[in-house]
Amino acid sequence: MKKLSLLFLFVLFITNLQAQTKAPEMLKGNFMDDYKITYTINDTLWTQKPNAKYHIIKWNEKEQYLIARNDKNNPADGGLYTRIDYMTFENMSPFLWGFCLSAYNAQTEAQAEAVKIADRANPRKGCNGFPFSRMKQVED
Repeated sequence: MKKLSLLFLFVLFITNLQAQTKAPEMLKGNFMDDYKITYTINDTLWTQKPNAKYHIIKWNEKEQYLIARNDKNNPADGGLYTRIDYMTFENMSPFLWGFCLSAYNAQTEAQAEAVKIADRANPRKGCNGFPFSRMKQVED
C-alpha cells in the first residue's frame, strides 16, 4: 500500500510539473499587440521581435502568469528575470488575450514571482496604472 501511495504522489508531482512547463494553447503562436509589436510564443520561449527573448522557466496556468529569464543578449536587462501576467478577453475580437510585464528586471526567479501588480479586474489600468497589452493572432 505504501508503494502505491508513493507511486501516486510521484505521478501527481510529474503531472503538476508538466502542467507548469507547457504554455496554454491559446498563447502559442504568432501575435501582434496594440502597438504593432510582434511576438512568437511557445512552451519555452517568448520572443518580442525584433530582438528580445525570454526563456520560460515556469508557466502557472491557474494563476495566469509565467516566469522567464531574460536572454543575455536582450537590449536591456539581460540575464535578469521577468514575470508576465496574462488574461483572456471577452467581446474584444480580434484581441483574445492580453499581458502585463509585472516584473522585467528582477534579480532572481523568486523575486520576479513575488511581484503581484496585475489587476485583471481592471485590464485598462491593471498593469501598474497602464492597460494590459492586447494580443491578436497573426500569420507567420
